Amino acid sequence: MQESMKCIVFGLAGEDFGVDVAQVMSIERMEEIVFVPKAPHFVKGIMNLRGSVIPVIDLRERLSLPMKEQTSETRLIVVRVYEQDVAFIVDSAHDVMDIDGSQIDPTPRTFVSVDAAFLKGVAKLKEKLLVILSLENILAEHELVETAKIARS
Repeated sequence: MQESMKCIVFGLAGEDFGVDVAQVMSIERMEEIVFVPKAPHFVKGIMNLRGSVIPVIDLRERLSLPMKEQTSETRLIVVRVYEQDVAFIVDSAHDVMDIDGSQIDPTPRTFVSVDAAFLKGVAKLKEKLLVILSLENILAEHELVETAKIARS
């Protein structure tokens, strides 16, 4: 059984996902993103957030989900992973939820919509399942180091 956790719940490709609120620095409206040449395909560029230049990752593209146009609901979830701030583009951010550890199951081995390595677990809620993402696995440390170098150049 996992520990209880508080999650930020966000929408992506018609599904709800969660991330540990302890890693979330802020949730922002879309800002201007500056393209950076030679960045990995899922890195959309960099942005200036309150004086800090941070990389912006398209979470749909990183998880190999179908692309869609951004809307007024599109948000940036700014997180801290491996001591680096990174912004993830998501379709919407709409809830903060306390999840009891007894509701969280390990990731099923046959999970098909995203790479199972990107998942921390699945929370069984009364009305639905909530996929909880592992930010450390979505962006491996070596990828983050390369992305941070791009942001600084």
